[in-house]
Amino acid sequence: MPENRYALAGNVALVTGGSRGIGRAVATRLGRAGASVAVNYRHDADHARTAVEEIGACGSYALAVQADVSDAKAVERMLDQVEAALGPVDILVNNAGVLRRTPFLEISIDEWEWIMGTNLRGCFLVAQATARRMVAHGMKGCIVNVSSSSARVATPSLAHYAASKGGITMLTRAMAFELAGYGIRVNEVNPGLIETDLNRADVRNPEWLARRLGRIPLRRTGTPEDVAGAVLFLASHDAALMTGASIAIDGGSTVT
Repeated sequence: MPENRYALAGNVALVTGGSRGIGRAVATRLGRAGASVAVNYRHDADHARTAVEEIGACGSYALAVQADVSDAKAVERMLDQVEAALGPVDILVNNAGVLRRTPFLEISIDEWEWIMGTNLRGCFLVAQATARRMVAHGMKGCIVNVSSSSARVATPSLAHYAASKGGITMLTRAMAFELAGYGIRVNEVNPGLIETDLNRADVRNPEWLARRLGRIPLRRTGTPEDVAGAVLFLASHDAALMTGASIAIDGGSTVT
């Protein structure tokens, strides 16, 4: 039994959407635990670079890798790049996601496909490609998908986002069932109201925030670090018997 069950030295982690917000907090936390970390980004090279520098300051190797997770060929190129620089990935955090608030009757086909392409298709593509490589290398591994409390509770103007996150929840369970025989654990976290770039304008609207906090028993917003701690747990030895699980990080908003 390892003395420090959260020590990840020797592990290689890939965090999609890792340059900002929840992804950056997760990437940094895994790096502090000793993992080598690949920080995926789509557009924001500057934030990815500073995330890599932050992880490097912790004493861990880090790499910024550009890829659109909804593009299957780009995903394979990303994994090739990570393997060449850091080694095969044995910890995957599927965090890349987009959000737009639009009333159901006004959602266009293009907007629906944009949300689904990144949130659900991207999660599937990266998870499948990474799991295939884990199996090919004969490696056990850990996959953590970032879903949302929107997978459980409907809120206005988020039908497409909620559908994508609900899809991640069932994808997580199906993957956990099928990959268990290969020693690959698959779990998810379900963040609630976490202040990030995606929702900062809403959170800083006093009326909107008051309405949302009224549905949260702990009466506060979360931080990306709140989510990072749960992801680190799921990647650790302490979660060795967990697969197919969902952890709510929502201040109690989905209790009832």
